[in-house]
Amino acid sequence: MEIKVVANVLKANEDMAVVNREILSRRGIRVVNMISSPGAGKTTILERTVEALKNEIPMAVIEGDLMTTRDAERINRHGVPVVQINTQGGCHLDANMVNKAMLELPLDEIKLLIIENVGNLVCPASFDLGEDAKVVVLSVPEGDDKPLKYPQVFSKAGICLLNKIDYLPHSNFNLKQFYQDAAALNPEQKVFEVSALREDGMQNWYNYLRELVRKNRFGL
Repeated sequence: MEIKVVANVLKANEDMAVVNREILSRRGIRVVNMISSPGAGKTTILERTVEALKNEIPMAVIEGDLMTTRDAERINRHGVPVVQINTQGGCHLDANMVNKAMLELPLDEIKLLIIENVGNLVCPASFDLGEDAKVVVLSVPEGDDKPLKYPQVFSKAGICLLNKIDYLPHSNFNLKQFYQDAAALNPEQKVFEVSALREDGMQNWYNYLRELVRKNRFGL
């Protein structure tokens, strides 16, 4: 019975994700779903991204968290539309939550929607939100073993942002092992080594988003 219930939940989510994707696609909006464990630096990456690209790419943000509006407040200071979803203890966003949040955004005015998922490397990997790209954020202090410990998210994410790369000389993070493990799970995954605080390597990430939006705009 439990297996059937889980299957039904996932099927309902998939159906709503299709609806979200159709709504957003009709408006020419590209969607990125950012996933990480707590403290990996998603919100700082997002702040830097919004500040760098907001005058170039019309964008909005959906913030997912268990409680509080602090992340949304941080993004709001950068002057882009943002909606906070509080899951009240839920470990991930789902497509229905995102659908409701979309109603509060000026969809006709944006070309890029970035969703910051709840801090968790497990549950968010199973729930399609209607995104074009899953992005997993891993920070050097978390350790190089995370791809093998959380294979689902690393196998599904087309992009990995390896954040806090400036910590590398001060840690036992094995960069070669990380790349080997990540490639074994997803040979097509692109890894961008970044330090959001110092803004090292962030241009590669910005260029990826520019290309994502450009492809959509010209239908390539």
